[in-house]
Amino acid sequence: MDWLIWGGALVSLLGLAGLILSIVKVAKARKAGLSDEDLRAAVQKVVPLNMGSLFLSVIGLMMVILGIFLG
Repeated sequence: MDWLIWGGALVSLLGLAGLILSIVKVAKARKAGLSDEDLRAAVQKVVPLNMGSLFLSVIGLMMVILGIFLG
């Protein structure tokens, strides 16, 4: 079950990279000095990336735990 553990770790790292990317995008939008409505629109564009990244991270961690449990 080593492949499940390493595959889950890779999926979790991809999710973590997406979370970091969403943080960077929101930070850039905040530094740009946008109006409240424009900032809200920029953050709303990042929400799907954030949710998808969280999903990937959770699925990857579940794969790692399952691989440890079965291994």
